[in-house]
Amino acid sequence: MKIRILTILIFVFTCFSCDEYLDLRPPNGTVRQDFWKTKEDVQAAVIGIYSEMVGNASFTERLFMYGELRGDMVIPGQNASDNQIFLNTTNILPTNALTEWSMFYRTINFCNTVIDLAPAVLNEDPTLEEEQLENYLSEALAIRAYLYLTLAKTFKDVPLKLEATLNDTDNFQLPTTPQEEVFRQVAEDLSLAEEYAVEEYETIPENKGRITKYAINAMQTEVFLWLNDFDNALIAANKIIDSGNFELIPASNSWFGTVYGEGNSSESIFELQYSNQNLNSFINVFFQRAEYRASAVAVSDVFGIDQQNPENQDIRGERVSIVSSGAEIYKFIGLNRDQRKTTTTSDTHWFFYRYADVLLMKAEALNELNRGEEAIAIIEEIRTLREALELTAQTPAANDPSSIAEYILAERSRELAFEGKRWFDVLRFARRDNYARLDLILTMALSSAPPSQQQSIRNKLQDPNSHYLPINQNELFTNKQLVQNPFYN
Repeated sequence: MKIRILTILIFVFTCFSCDEYLDLRPPNGTVRQDFWKTKEDVQAAVIGIYSEMVGNASFTERLFMYGELRGDMVIPGQNASDNQIFLNTTNILPTNALTEWSMFYRTINFCNTVIDLAPAVLNEDPTLEEEQLENYLSEALAIRAYLYLTLAKTFKDVPLKLEATLNDTDNFQLPTTPQEEVFRQVAEDLSLAEEYAVEEYETIPENKGRITKYAINAMQTEVFLWLNDFDNALIAANKIIDSGNFELIPASNSWFGTVYGEGNSSESIFELQYSNQNLNSFINVFFQRAEYRASAVAVSDVFGIDQQNPENQDIRGERVSIVSSGAEIYKFIGLNRDQRKTTTTSDTHWFFYRYADVLLMKAEALNELNRGEEAIAIIEEIRTLREALELTAQTPAANDPSSIAEYILAERSRELAFEGKRWFDVLRFARRDNYARLDLILTMALSSAPPSQQQSIRNKLQDPNSHYLPINQNELFTNKQLVQNPFYN
């Protein structure tokens, strides 16, 4: 029976050239020791990692909340939960369910299982080639690295578990690892993953929806920025740019539908592939239940409004990122600029990395290396192609890195609106040089905060430990080695 199931799964994998490859899951999960016998087992286990992310409706919503709800572009909608509201107003307690990290560690364990058990299949199945195995290991290493990068950005110090948990006798009592050490482990994993990586698969959905060398390079660019290793960030970004495999698509009425409505465009580097068989929850949380809304800052300031000529619009603004009349977050629910998707067609992808993101990260590295003129040129190139309004332009001097940094952040807010980047972008800039730009976080958080809570929020954010979420009380109860973030004691 097992052989028959695997045969069917592999047939499905080879016959479909779109998102259906995500339907593959290893029978009975990925942790069964007796599962690891053939190359098909390894393949199914790796695809199971992606399926775990796609199949958990909370996964991408959590990425959205962590990156946006503490920023200045999103406010809770009328159907937001108390936990969402508390996250937005920096009123976070260890009892808040949104601080639970179990879904991330579950997927990390899937990755660890592949890394630990897949190599032994070389001795079981002579048809599994070493290069093929290395390709699979690259995917598991890179996804694990991305998840740890996300956890360290969100919680700061987190447990770093690099071996699979295969049974109840394994050690669950692990202390946290310092944030910088986690970042360095991420960089180390990505270096090995790059060495083993696939450059190109046979289909576009696989190229955009599975780990490639370029997805790894994008992750490397980001983690090196967090490590303030700007030379290596620049090297990683240039690997993507110099490949010639990606481009910014000129503005047109079809730009939104191509990049977001359909996905997998030439601007895409790595997207989580939803489909008609694997729908997301975006139409519910952004439209029907309205748990999230665009803030007044996002509606009126980020993209700008030309009062003299309403037709003059930043291509990324109205009916792309937002519908201003209802402060609606449109990016994840539109089929095109005129038509929304429905609950049965809600298949917009989650965008881990896009080409413009990498270009702006390169600009960030250049600016920190005192190459301000080159950084400004990248910003202006993107603004021209996106038809950005003149009123959102800034004119920093090439030798003024502080002002250029603000320009980069402003452009990232337009380009990557609601893609889970905003809070982390501002935090990354603010924390450099012993929080020399703490004002960036204070200004962002207070711009959309209720007036009655602004002083309280200001006081909390003066403490850098408040910039990270607490360890959930359930985690503290089950793992006695954990020590709470001191801000929440």
